[in-house]
Amino acid sequence: ETLRSGGEVAVGFFARPDAAVYQTIVQSEVADQGALIRAARFSVGESGATFDEAFAVAESVEPSVAGVDVEQIAVGEALFPPDLGQFELGAASQLVLFMFLTGLTGSAALIETKRLGVASRMLSTPTSAGTIISGEGLGRYAVVMVQGLYIVFATLLLFQVNWGDPLGASAVMIVFGAVCAGAAMLVGTLFKNDQQAGGVGVILGIGVAALGGCMVPIEFFSDTMQRIAHLTPHAWALDAFNILVREDGTIADITTELAVLTGFAVVLIAISGFRLRRSITSV
Repeated sequence: ETLRSGGEVAVGFFARPDAAVYQTIVQSEVADQGALIRAARFSVGESGATFDEAFAVAESVEPSVAGVDVEQIAVGEALFPPDLGQFELGAASQLVLFMFLTGLTGSAALIETKRLGVASRMLSTPTSAGTIISGEGLGRYAVVMVQGLYIVFATLLLFQVNWGDPLGASAVMIVFGAVCAGAAMLVGTLFKNDQQAGGVGVILGIGVAALGGCMVPIEFFSDTMQRIAHLTPHAWALDAFNILVREDGTIADITTELAVLTGFAVVLIAISGFRLRRSITSV
């Protein structure tokens, strides 16, 4: 019920089974009455008439007052598609971030293996250095892939995140996992104790991820920063996921991104393998 007295509006509302309907009606009535009251108050201030007289005039002319049409126009091109889910924008960036970060922090285990002489004892057996290096690399790769698969399946089941073409998404994860394993092995050969590797791994992992667009969408970067970002594998992996998710692309549409990521992986694995061979075979 709406009561009007001296320019004030009071609304009495009582909860009922169809309270939502009544609430909508009351809110609409309050808005209408509020407009009339503001018009009446303005008239009182300008003409000196009483409030009741001004309100009666406002009520009489209100039906003849034309409404205001509001037209909303979007200017420019949207950065993100309107049907993009609330979790899909950040899911790929978090996947790339934590796969790489997990790989780098896991490099401490490689240093511990050398410190305890495990690699030296394996070399005393018929096991070749190449086999040991391959095993260390596959171990880092397995850890990274477990982390990646956990994120993908958890977000898919809990938040219905769309990862795009399954074949394309799998290819990106497989190649980027190799990048992470190569980076982990390289960090593991650069430091002498696991504390150094763990600390630097976290800083390096977060810093490179931020530069590559994992913290802020790369679309917000300037042109110069976008070019710099693509010096990291993260930016190429995110580009691939963007094509798969936002543009409904397939694996055929991300061949460039996969080729660049493969290049990163080959270079990192080659350098880290060379350094690891020297470190475990040196006397």
